[in-house]
Amino acid sequence: MRIMALIDGSIYTASVCDHAAWVAGRTDATLELMHVIGRRETSSAPTNLSGSLSLGARSTLLAELATLDEQRGRLAQERGRAILDAATEHLRANGVTASHRMRIGDLIGEVGAVEDEFDILVIGKRGEAADFASMHLGSNLERVMRSSAKPVLVASRAFRPIHKVVVAFDGGASSTRAVEAVARERLFQGLAIRLITVGDDKPALREKLAWAKTTLERSNVSVRADIVQGEPETVLSAAVDDGAADLLVMGSHGHSRVRHLLIGSSTTALLRSCLVPVMVYR
Repeated sequence: MRIMALIDGSIYTASVCDHAAWVAGRTDATLELMHVIGRRETSSAPTNLSGSLSLGARSTLLAELATLDEQRGRLAQERGRAILDAATEHLRANGVTASHRMRIGDLIGEVGAVEDEFDILVIGKRGEAADFASMHLGSNLERVMRSSAKPVLVASRAFRPIHKVVVAFDGGASSTRAVEAVARERLFQGLAIRLITVGDDKPALREKLAWAKTTLERSNVSVRADIVQGEPETVLSAAVDDGAADLLVMGSHGHSRVRHLLIGSSTTALLRSCLVPVMVYR
């Protein structure tokens, strides 16, 4: 197994490293850090100067812009290397070895170009503007979640030991894959699992939940399963707040209201309200 941790210069970077190290430690996976420098950090799009400046003035200004772009690009790469070096040292201090790479381009495109090499992506809940907009999610988070076919672990602001896991299960395809992954993967072995299905307690729903519970129990995982009425966002957030979870596991697509948690406006509300990391399976 290989893990890719996406880092920037945000306050979440240490937590991203710690969550990635937790996964690597439980699975014997290799860990790689990746920092992507956006093209806007390395170049300034030239404004259409035709007609507003003389030819000589345009040439001088374009030459200055080219010099400025070169300087910005060099500084962005030096900053990126410093970010990667600091994160690598942070992991090394905790006994974890990681390789790293730096790329230039659009984050989603660069992740897409290499994600086949990895099994899990780890990203922070917020980016470098976290302290300026603490109630908002990072602009790249949902884009990564929507575009990546890999499980995405969204790191909370600070890492804490993970012993208890809430699995949101609605019987849909992606939540079924999430249950199968929890049952199959070493990452979850030995953890206390609570299955929660949000909805009315009806025979069809009980049957699906029974399948999920049995699937997990066959892998010798400790499981408690409940059907809880209410809104998914409210129910799941309450379960986390009650101390039932150090980690929330969800499918990204389903056929019930849970689906809208991760592809609609409720997605951001849940991720904002949860103070624990969230693992999302496609």
